[in-house]
Amino acid sequence: MKNYVQRGERITLPAPYDVASGAGLLVGTIFGVAVHDAVSGADVETQLEGVVDILKVGSQAWTVGAAIYWDNTNKYCTTTSSGNTLIGKAVSAVGSGAGETTGRIRLNS
Repeated sequence: MKNYVQRGERITLPAPYDVASGAGLLVGTIFGVAVHDAVSGADVETQLEGVVDILKVGSQAWTVGAAIYWDNTNKYCTTTSSGNTLIGKAVSAVGSGAGETTGRIRLNS
């Protein structure tokens, strides 16, 4: 097929803000995880598919299968849907302790 470009699990996007490797980013309605550090406006390779460990709000417990949203104001994942963007599903349970700030999700792509 002469119009094929790439598989699409990863794409290059302009970083909407300074972003560290492994952090989430939202460009328009495209959510992904930065593969490397990038400053605002620079190209950043962005993972769109797969299972990732990512920053979550510490005061919230997750159950397996819970819908996970991106809070673009606070730059973390949450189960709160209002005002946030659906990005995937939790694939492991995690508690609500203040120090429990990493969740494992399957990205929606």
